[in-house]
Amino acid sequence: MMRNIGKMTALMLVLTGIAPFVAYHLALGAAISSLEGQLQRSLVVTNRAIETEIERFRYLPLVLGEDARIRALAQSERSPEVLEAANRYLERVVAQAGAAELYVLDERGIALAASNFATPETFVGHDYSFRPYFQDALRAGEGRYYAIGVTTRKPGYFLTSRLDVPGRPPIIVVVKADLLPFEATWKAAGIRTAIADRWGIVFLSGNPDWKYRPLVQLSPEALAQVAEERKYDGADVAATRPILPSSVVRLPSAEAEASAIHVEEGQLLAKFSILHPDGWLVLAATSTGDTGKIAGFWALAALIAGLLATGALYFVQQRALMIRTRLRQGEILERKVAKRTRELAREIEMRKQTEDELRHAQEGLVHSEKMAALGRMSTAIVHEVSQPLAALEATLATAGVLLERGGAEKVGERLLGARALVKRMQRTVKHLKTFARKGVSDLEPVDIDLAVRNALDLAAPRAKALGVVPSYDASGPATFVTAVAVKLEQVMLNLILNALDAIDGRKDASVLIRRTVEAGQVSIAVVDNGTGIAPEHRDRVAEPFFTTKLTGEGLGLGLAISTAILRESGGEITFAEALGGGTVVTVSMPIVDRAGLSEAAQ
Repeated sequence: MMRNIGKMTALMLVLTGIAPFVAYHLALGAAISSLEGQLQRSLVVTNRAIETEIERFRYLPLVLGEDARIRALAQSERSPEVLEAANRYLERVVAQAGAAELYVLDERGIALAASNFATPETFVGHDYSFRPYFQDALRAGEGRYYAIGVTTRKPGYFLTSRLDVPGRPPIIVVVKADLLPFEATWKAAGIRTAIADRWGIVFLSGNPDWKYRPLVQLSPEALAQVAEERKYDGADVAATRPILPSSVVRLPSAEAEASAIHVEEGQLLAKFSILHPDGWLVLAATSTGDTGKIAGFWALAALIAGLLATGALYFVQQRALMIRTRLRQGEILERKVAKRTRELAREIEMRKQTEDELRHAQEGLVHSEKMAALGRMSTAIVHEVSQPLAALEATLATAGVLLERGGAEKVGERLLGARALVKRMQRTVKHLKTFARKGVSDLEPVDIDLAVRNALDLAAPRAKALGVVPSYDASGPATFVTAVAVKLEQVMLNLILNALDAIDGRKDASVLIRRTVEAGQVSIAVVDNGTGIAPEHRDRVAEPFFTTKLTGEGLGLGLAISTAILRESGGEITFAEALGGGTVVTVSMPIVDRAGLSEAAQ
């Protein structure tokens, strides 16, 4: 079975190599035949259109000859009134019939009246006896001729009729038809169409490069005849190159099959026909460039089809091999999957342990940073506690003296003062105990104003030591956020202490804490007028272990931990330069509805 499939695959490869050549020649022949049919239809349409346009004016000279105003021109003496009436009549007929021009010649070929009598290009008085259309009409009664007008320099088709008036010399009525609109129509159709006279000179064409050029090399007799008749007056026909190749020396016949001709634009497929009674040669040509593309497309399609068929056979062969291979690899794969599953289970377990260790390490770092903050405030806190203790000792001593002297009322006053000092120490110690707690991690609604004020109370000894009283500006009602209260206080305390460190040593030192609410967010801005943060450090201040302090105070973890705490609550922290110098550190957190959270918790 496998051997038979291999033989069929080899045979398909041979057929695939032959098929593109066969498909190319078949498609090329079909495309050429289609173009020949298109050219033949174009020739039929062109011949009918030209014949119809000429026949539209064919009998106009005869009809004009029946009018008394035209017949009056046959008189030997023509009064100005007769000439004026004939001119006006011809002018009206041109406007209504759509002809280019109408005019009347006497027996000598001199124009007596014309439709353009009132224009600078008037025919009146000009001699047209050299024109074949005058000579033919004078001899045979009618004539037709295509030429460039010697007066207007505009080409047209001239139709003439002789008018015989008894007892008078004959007059010739001429109508000039404009065939130039056909050129625009042919150009829009996309097929190169041209009409050549009996000498092969193209006088109408949708391709401007072909106009007034001969199809083949003109003979001296033809050149002399064209010059004598002034057929293409103003066009140097003798100096132009023939359109067809130099190998073509005779005009093609109408019965000839479509032939390929090489011109400057490339290879064209051309077909010819004869237009009677003038003997004009009508040419319709089109580019054969697309035929090669079409044939190439079908050749490529045959090649692709052959390759697909060959590939299908090859696929069948390979699939059979693959099925056998997969059957052998099934057990190996199952063993590898089982082994990898056990390894993944161990990795998951190790990752869980690592996450737990990291979580404990983070909590330890947070607590360490708390202790570091308390250490930074230790001197001020000791002063804050020792001062009330000294005052308490003095107060109690004074109360004992007063008691010995019998001043019981003054002793009571001293005891009230001592009680106030004790409460002051209790408040300070309570904040320290709460702040130093470890292991609190439950998120809950927190009054951010309370968190800020507790942080201010903790930082009060440090601020007092610097001689600064931080101000807190809270606009609007109380605002709640989702956070861990102690951690949020740690963040605010860290920012306040950093601001106090920044203003250390300044005479006009100030720290302002400002709360604003906007679009469901609460922002706490800590503004100081200290030394500020250097631009090159602004993007690194929140990195772990990064610090700009040279005294060795702190571990460089305060802002990094603060950033992590805020992210747990959906908040963020930003740094900016304050107006006039200093730093603005802004904490932004989403506002939460405390009542809604309480009901959800229940």
